[in-house]
Amino acid sequence: MIRSTTVIGVQRKDHIAIAADGQVTLGEATILKHKARKVRRLAGGRVICGFAGSVADAQALQDKFESKLESFGGNLKRAAIEFAKEWRTDKILRQLEALMLVADKETLLLVAGNGNVIEPDDGVAGIGSGGSYALAAARALVENTDLGAEEIARKSLEIAGQICVFTNDQITVEVI
Repeated sequence: MIRSTTVIGVQRKDHIAIAADGQVTLGEATILKHKARKVRRLAGGRVICGFAGSVADAQALQDKFESKLESFGGNLKRAAIEFAKEWRTDKILRQLEALMLVADKETLLLVAGNGNVIEPDDGVAGIGSGGSYALAAARALVENTDLGAEEIARKSLEIAGQICVFTNDQITVEVI
């Protein structure tokens, strides 16, 4: 289990939001930073990516993923599948510990080092230590409100932050 952050992706109507908290935790009890940025834009702003896991590992993986996006002309699904295959089989990459949520204007994907590339059925995905809390909150908000993707992502992280000690209220959201 990655105990490092909480990232949520929400697809609603014509928008996809990926949001993350800002807490950086060392071990089980030390908060090192409150306002880390764990969501960023890739491919000239056409793709958003959020990560949970070791910062150095996640940064290396994002850079590698961005090069796959370039190789496949911005085709998110194809790039994610090829990236996940390489991540799983490459001797060095498979040692990196992180999970990623990636999205373009049409698709939200969870990408993992075990080769999984998952497009959620309901347009909601969560990763990190508080991911399941944010996921449950986001699903309830999707089913019971008319809020947009950004508002649902933000509110679900606020809820997760009230439950998970590895999640704080310093939220970054990117919308595409």
